[in-house]
Amino acid sequence: MAKKTRKFKTEVQQLLDIVIHSLYSKKEIYLRELLSNASDAIDRARFESLTDKSLTDGSEDWKIKIVPDKEARTLAIIDNGVGMNAEEIDQNLGTIANSGTRNFLESLKNAKDAGGPEFIGQFGVGFYASFMVADKVTVLTKRAGKDQEAILWTSDGTGKYSIEQAEKEAAGTEVTLHFREDMDEFLEEWKIRGTVKEYSDYVSYPITMDVERKEPSEKEGEEPVATIEEETLNSMKAIWKKAKSEVSEEEYNEFYKHVSHDYTDPLRVIHYIAEGTTEFRALLYIPSQAPFDLFFRDSIKGIHLYVKNVYITDDCKELLPEYLRFVRGVVDSSDLPLNVSREMLQDDAIIRRIRKSIVGKILSELSDIKDAKRDDYLGFYNQFGKVLKEGVHSDFENHDKLKDLVMFRSTSSEDENPVLLRDYVDRMPSSQKEIYYITSDSVETAASSPHLEAFKEKGYEVLFFVDPIDEWIVQRLTEYDGKKLKAVDRGDIDFEGEDEKADSEAENEAKEEYKDLLDFIQKQLDDDVKEVRLSKRLTDSVCCLVADEAGMNANMERIMRAMNQDVPKGKRILELNPGHDVLKNMKEIFEKDKDDQVLADFIDLVYGQALIAEGSQVKNPSRFAKLVSSLMVGSG
Repeated sequence: MAKKTRKFKTEVQQLLDIVIHSLYSKKEIYLRELLSNASDAIDRARFESLTDKSLTDGSEDWKIKIVPDKEARTLAIIDNGVGMNAEEIDQNLGTIANSGTRNFLESLKNAKDAGGPEFIGQFGVGFYASFMVADKVTVLTKRAGKDQEAILWTSDGTGKYSIEQAEKEAAGTEVTLHFREDMDEFLEEWKIRGTVKEYSDYVSYPITMDVERKEPSEKEGEEPVATIEEETLNSMKAIWKKAKSEVSEEEYNEFYKHVSHDYTDPLRVIHYIAEGTTEFRALLYIPSQAPFDLFFRDSIKGIHLYVKNVYITDDCKELLPEYLRFVRGVVDSSDLPLNVSREMLQDDAIIRRIRKSIVGKILSELSDIKDAKRDDYLGFYNQFGKVLKEGVHSDFENHDKLKDLVMFRSTSSEDENPVLLRDYVDRMPSSQKEIYYITSDSVETAASSPHLEAFKEKGYEVLFFVDPIDEWIVQRLTEYDGKKLKAVDRGDIDFEGEDEKADSEAENEAKEEYKDLLDFIQKQLDDDVKEVRLSKRLTDSVCCLVADEAGMNANMERIMRAMNQDVPKGKRILELNPGHDVLKNMKEIFEKDKDDQVLADFIDLVYGQALIAEGSQVKNPSRFAKLVSSLMVGSG
């Protein structure tokens, strides 16, 4: 066959510039692509030989060999797979996304049960990554079978390529890259080893390279003797493809440390095969301790995605929701469609099915730990609870499962351990109708809040929502087991018990008794509070501030300001304890002389005290300090 020069198809010419400059994030990806293609070619040769014995003699030592040449500044990837004829190489390397492997997959679409191999596909696309590092690429290939001619394909990536007849003894393909001047590091042994280890360690066939080693000379004084040995660079041990019974605990732990770069053993291993509409294998790990960068989301490395044992990415965000970003491991889906860069996924439907499956498995595993080994779960929750809570707000599909997993400190927490909602509900008194909680910036602040006084007196447990995410959780976590969640610092409190009904007459009398004073206080604080009223939640403290049922409390305001959000000034409700001596003294002063400056000072002191109790700053700290000092001198 005479040498022919042809232009790439229009779409290939348009793609080449993108591939060379911006398609892939790392240039070493080129080696992953070529090794993947070589693995595909061997898979196809093995499959075709099942029905056509003439393609092989049955003695093939299937392998892929890397041959670097520093002098010539070339690197060759050689396989003994199916190879290509002139028509196939023109079609595969001259037309984008029209690979032989992909077409071959189409022909096997209805023959999956026949035992055919699984392929990644899109040979032609990955091949073009070679031009990121090379200014010339040659492909010497020979199709398996009788009377096949060897073909040499050559291109410098500028829009043209040539095809000519060549000499090649055995079937297979040899891709040779002529490196650019600034790409010499890709010829170094350490670089090749590292790239194979990172991206192609689990390719099913040996990836070999001749390595020079120097042995001491047997004769004293002579230079060391150089020897060449062929070494296998990849392990070929896809641990996730083994049966669980074949993998020891030590092997699981070592692989976890490899994919996570953690030095501790994982808390739990999830290893399973999903069969049905979408088939894949998963080896997932729940860590025992949180990484330092857990909340630096840009640096998180999560699930490693493999396609037919070939590494694609170590952070496939599509496979897990954000709130499970602490999970490590591998998902291997051999028929997963990919886009041209292999780093973005094409078929959202397949990804959604895989995602649903592995999320369900992880949540089920966490539930098992919670039920069977509570101490282990407490250890896990102390490390990852804040992240897991995010799912309560964002994951509608698994909302009920997550409600059973989240934990909170409470007024009844033992040994400072958080409690489950299930445990809270199981120990609720029969008179209690709602689940009570308070949001704050710390357990200590929440535990000392005056809002809890009546609840403690009645023996009602109150949950402490002290993580910033908790303010968003309560927007979705509105009920559990048919019982509504109620904030003790929002809205009015109605305990609905028999004792409260008996006290209603006394409450009405108190409202009438203090009506004029409350109106007076409201007038003085009209710019600051929405309403002044008597409190049902206070037993010891004189005052507290509460938000409307759907209003923003002080804790939420602080969080929003910390996020540099504009927070409109909101007025809260000032509640006063009708049984407190301070309020009784204020009533006496009011009845004697409502214009008395002492009464005005007392009102400011009470309001300032309420602000401090909720963690807010008083309006005028200097005036507040002087009033307190005056009060202390007067009491002396």
